[in-house]
Amino acid sequence: MKITRLFANALIVGIIMCSYSGFAQKSPDIKQNEKAIKEYYAAYVNKDWHMLEVILADNFTFTSPAGDDHINLKLYKERCWPNSGNTKKFEIEKMVIDGDVAFVLYNGWNNDNKLFRNTERFKFKDGKIVENECFFGAGISFPNSGK
Repeated sequence: MKITRLFANALIVGIIMCSYSGFAQKSPDIKQNEKAIKEYYAAYVNKDWHMLEVILADNFTFTSPAGDDHINLKLYKERCWPNSGNTKKFEIEKMVIDGDVAFVLYNGWNNDNKLFRNTERFKFKDGKIVENECFFGAGISFPNSGK
């Protein structure tokens, strides 16, 4: 009788331990990368360059179909940051993070409530965004495209 009870208790403990592993927590790196991505979009909405600059690596590059081929941080600020002035909001539809690489599918709206829908690939190193590659989707592509 005691062995049966001991076996039942061990079985219950095993089930509980397995259920906890099924609800595994995100690693600190993934949480940090997710936070950086959300701050990236929030910086555009808030028109806060410093908020963005803090999460971008010094060797950051940006690529997009608009003629941006691995442009550096200085050119990114000159060419892309002005879009923040016409960015109203973002809605992240899907975010997939695998270590130091992330893909984000989002809807964005400019100040005229025109939709732009893009996918972006982020690469991270030491907690900072080192690369962003933007793939334009349906809508006006980016806030200042004027379409």
